[in-house]
Amino acid sequence: MSMPSASFSDPLSTFDRSRDRRRQWINGELIRGHTNGDDAVYASDYFICANDGVGAWSTRPRGHAGLWSRLILHFWVAAMEDDMLKPRDPGQEYQPDPVAYLDRAFGQTIEATSSPNDCQGTTTACGAQLHYKTSVDEGGHDTPLLYVTNLGDSQVLVLRPAEKQVLYKTTEQWHWFDCPRQLGTNSPDTPPQNAVVDVLEIQEGDVVLAMSDGVIDNLWEHEIVRIVTESMEKWENTEEPRVKSLAKMQFAASELMNAAKVIALDPFAESPYMEHAIEEGLASAGGKLDDISVVAARCGGGLIVETKIPGGVRLTDFTETAPR
Repeated sequence: MSMPSASFSDPLSTFDRSRDRRRQWINGELIRGHTNGDDAVYASDYFICANDGVGAWSTRPRGHAGLWSRLILHFWVAAMEDDMLKPRDPGQEYQPDPVAYLDRAFGQTIEATSSPNDCQGTTTACGAQLHYKTSVDEGGHDTPLLYVTNLGDSQVLVLRPAEKQVLYKTTEQWHWFDCPRQLGTNSPDTPPQNAVVDVLEIQEGDVVLAMSDGVIDNLWEHEIVRIVTESMEKWENTEEPRVKSLAKMQFAASELMNAAKVIALDPFAESPYMEHAIEEGLASAGGKLDDISVVAARCGGGLIVETKIPGGVRLTDFTETAPR
């Protein structure tokens, strides 16, 4: 469940009624990713994503925000993979085009949800695609490049655990408080006009997080850094079965999700959402009840053979943790 928010039709109370688990296939293909309430998450060796469907649509008879977030994700990944694997002339290198991928996904989602299905909804979108550049001057070494795409108020955050330092985070996009930019029914936002793409160099060992606002509305940046770094250190230094039963990044993501959930359920906690609401002149206290989704990944070495993408870097030890 989440607090009341606004769609582009009417201000509507938000409930967890927009999940549609019957729709698992489209065009004869299994829909990529996983649904968590109205959120949708995805992870592969080279791409992570967290979309947040606007739950206000759950009160509409044809509202399916969770379906919208999942389909945007599905078609986004499909467009990326098609471009990666298409034949190219000798000497022509693959160059990521995240806005084009997201725009194609947006169009295909509109088509898939139109008549006779007539499923309404909107979603934010944020994702990080790992690529590389090869430096001739430095002996042809590959430098990891992260292409980060954001539209709305979900967040991609990149941190360097060894230094406990945030290297980068996306900036939230709003029309007004609690009404983020979003793709879908009645929204004026589009990928070409509103999606922001940043390209940054990272290095092996850096951690990339894709999170819905269920995390960043309940935890401050320094708390996210502390929880992730401490959980990774705990995983490395303990033989506790509960910890070792998970991969390192899975454990880190789970700890982050659990910490956000504690604040979300605490009516007396101080939270970023409460602080922002007060700044807007609104009475607010405690955390924000919402879908909490985290995808955590670590940049590691190795040739990406299985995806036929040349280069020396990959996102590894990824996980999707999306319990309620």
